Amino acid sequence: MSDAPAGWGAAREMSPFEVMMWRAEGDDPRFRSPVLAVELLDAKPDWDRLVAAVDWATRMVPRFRERIREPLGGLGTPYWIHDLEFDLHYHLRRVRIPGAGPGFWAELSPIAEQFMMTPFDRERPPWEAMLVEGLPGGRAAFLLKLHHVLTDGLGVVQLLSQLHSRKREHDDTKPQPAAPEPTSPDPLAEVDRLVRREAGIVPAAARAARDVVGALTHPLSAARDTARYLDSALRVLSPPPGRGSELLRPRGMSWRFVALDVDFADLRAAGKSVGGSFNDAFVASLLGGFRLYHEAMGHPVTGDATLRTSVPVSVRREGDAAGGNRWAPARLAAPMGIADPARRIREVGEQMRAAREEPALESPDVVAPLLARLPGPLLTLVAGGSTQGNDLQASNVPGLRSEAFLCGARIDRVYPFAPLPGCAAMISVVTHGDQCCVGANVDAAAITDREEFARCLAGGFAEVLALQPGAAEPMIVG
Repeated sequence: MSDAPAGWGAAREMSPFEVMMWRAEGDDPRFRSPVLAVELLDAKPDWDRLVAAVDWATRMVPRFRERIREPLGGLGTPYWIHDLEFDLHYHLRRVRIPGAGPGFWAELSPIAEQFMMTPFDRERPPWEAMLVEGLPGGRAAFLLKLHHVLTDGLGVVQLLSQLHSRKREHDDTKPQPAAPEPTSPDPLAEVDRLVRREAGIVPAAARAARDVVGALTHPLSAARDTARYLDSALRVLSPPPGRGSELLRPRGMSWRFVALDVDFADLRAAGKSVGGSFNDAFVASLLGGFRLYHEAMGHPVTGDATLRTSVPVSVRREGDAAGGNRWAPARLAAPMGIADPARRIREVGEQMRAAREEPALESPDVVAPLLARLPGPLLTLVAGGSTQGNDLQASNVPGLRSEAFLCGARIDRVYPFAPLPGCAAMISVVTHGDQCCVGANVDAAAITDREEFARCLAGGFAEVLALQPGAAEPMIVG
């Protein structure tokens, strides 16, 4: 096995979409973009072994020893550079819950929420990790927080699949790359990057010439294709259709977590029984939960009520670099008011298929380079308006299906918590072994009764799981 570092996250410059996330957050903390994985372990790892393992990971994936540099006073694209003062002691911490009872989530979730809401130091590599000891039965939790500019959900799975062990014992044969050589900023290289990569005069001229020639050669076809693309782009880039929920309208700065366990095979079979996919069944379950929550809070909805929903769709292709962000939004007028789970699944499926077939599905990649160059306040106004129109964002990420270990401790669950870019709730699911680990990050101003919301969310999954006879009940992590 080679001792060379892994190629994950090797791109030097940020993509335009990543620039938007980085700069919008710098201007308005409501658009902060951390991604958090909460791993529940069956035992407490040895601390010294864990420190050594995380140090190894930063050598295996050099991106973890890099910080973001804004070039030339903010002109041009931010890029990654080795941190001359990298300090693992800052990035890796541990705390202990004194006397956590069987319902450990009440003690663990505030730690995880505060950890995720704490801003990154923008002069350091944008990641942090924490070991939480003291869970019942000698168990522990490992919290890994990454800035979204590092990667999307599938990129996290790529990363963890490379770093987690497949056995409990220490592996003496794993590669041992050296720490990357630190490099100082090169002003001349920054000027070269600005001229050649930012101005892009020659590539832009070549593309314009190609488009003009194509239009002159096939004018009618070009006009039809352009009109079709622009119409599609308007749907992709605009907020989801329909009115937002009045109950969920307030927005604040504080986040709260809810976690559920759902049997993967049962949920997939429930969707398949009525012609839907696993993702259709997942989104339909969330919508059922929101309908029940509206009813419980005294805001019953009609049968045709919709919930403004956005679902990230991966646009990764074979050959794309590991890490980074490669996704586009599917915007739904999601059928919250449909009580029949079978009808709800089929309607979600129809809308998702239409969204995936949009000619301009990747149009955010077209406008992102322009938006990334806007001043911070204007960027948050334009880009924020797109996400604040959502009541729900839902993300489905395939996880690790085989056993995985962290420094001798088996990873029993992995709960994902994604950022809230102005929406009322961001709910993600990761398949871990035979379980769906559901992580809901909710705006505390929009969803004011977390316990009731957890019960209603479990009720939404129960509605869908009832389509599969003998399915196990969803379990609220508590």
